[in-house]
Amino acid sequence: MSSPSSSRARWVLHIDMDAFFASVEQLTRPTLRGRPVLVGGAGGRGVVAGASYEARVFGARSAMPMHQARRLVGATAVVLPPRGAVYREVSGKVFAAVRELVPVIETLSFDEAFAEPDELTGADRTTAVEFAERLRAAVREATGLAASVGVGSGKQIAKIASGLAKPDGVVAIEQGSELAFLHPLPVRKLWGIGPVAGDRLQRLGIDTIGDLARMSRAEVESVLGTTIGPALHLLAQGYDDRPVAERAEAKQISAESTFATDLVELGQLRRAVESAGTHAHRRLLEDGRGAKTVVVKMKKADMSILTRSATLSAATTELPTLLAAAGRLVLDPLEIGPVRLVGVSYSGLSAVQQFSMFPELDGPDADNLDPVASGDAAPPDDGPAVPERVQIPGDTVGWRTGADVVHPVHGHGWVQGSGHGVVTVRFETRSSGPGFSKNLDAADPDLTAADPLRSLD
Repeated sequence: MSSPSSSRARWVLHIDMDAFFASVEQLTRPTLRGRPVLVGGAGGRGVVAGASYEARVFGARSAMPMHQARRLVGATAVVLPPRGAVYREVSGKVFAAVRELVPVIETLSFDEAFAEPDELTGADRTTAVEFAERLRAAVREATGLAASVGVGSGKQIAKIASGLAKPDGVVAIEQGSELAFLHPLPVRKLWGIGPVAGDRLQRLGIDTIGDLARMSRAEVESVLGTTIGPALHLLAQGYDDRPVAERAEAKQISAESTFATDLVELGQLRRAVESAGTHAHRRLLEDGRGAKTVVVKMKKADMSILTRSATLSAATTELPTLLAAAGRLVLDPLEIGPVRLVGVSYSGLSAVQQFSMFPELDGPDADNLDPVASGDAAPPDDGPAVPERVQIPGDTVGWRTGADVVHPVHGHGWVQGSGHGVVTVRFETRSSGPGFSKNLDAADPDLTAADPLRSLD
């Protein structure tokens, strides 16, 4: 294992898109540029998935309850539902641009990745910064969005540095100064120290990364455990030899939604499962593999979780087959109690698909059902985390704020609001510049739902 000083020839970059979800909304809806945008569920249980920098000025942030963020920002807040398809498309363009300069990258999510350019081996800090600026320029050219880049001798340093580089900047930590940079920082800045571990350390008087580094290995293991403790101890001391490597393929692909009000009827739950299964199926098609196992997740009003799984006879991408399997796993809310969250995941992923000669007979037998009831979370989604659109049970047909629409005369637009039979639409796309708004009859047959990707032109 190398010491901080012996790894001086290595430069790792952490690329992190600035306020990604909100920035994509501002990119494709130019009227929103410069305005406080909150992306997430607007219902009583909605959570902020992304906040623009204009919203962060007021204290709004990701993972905050939406009602709290709206209260902080005030009447100027623009709340929009997430558009996963658009974020995926833009994310693909971001990393395609990055790969033009660095063929091997390690993606962490839709909006961040590590890179270790071969051409920077042995380079000085100035050269590393120039490379990072080239990379940022390539991303902006390809997408119109800003990326911040942290540069250091390992992943830990690079990731912390990218946070300091925001928004729209580069921070490079001079090789050999890693400990001087790390040790004054709060211990929670260390990758892997979450709220629980951070509170435990602070109760012991361990406030900074330097405090953790000065602990003995035995002390660290007693506080953080024998598995992760030693690894975090080494990171605190500046040791970070972890390679930058492509992530393994996802083991599971899923989609889930939290509802503004609990589902209490079987029909509601079936529709929710079908919606989640269809959304996950789109991601399955993008992945290019078939699924053999279908899992339905139901979080009840008391926060306990039920998961049921079914294994098919062969991996498939056929939506009717997958939805039929998911439908057989649904339990009646009258029997299990109200349900607040529904998810469907596909696993047992395989590039080899077998197609049944009798698809109407395909699906799980009773012996293949695997009901599980526990208070723990179901297996996590190994794909990029994409927030789901909040759905309201029994919602009447109408236009929701943020919906993409198209009109044969006015073109592509998005719904700014609706009520009393009138819908206000802002007609604009990425290339149009700030658009004009129109008040239309909500029942106007010329106004139809549009593919959100059209907003990218």
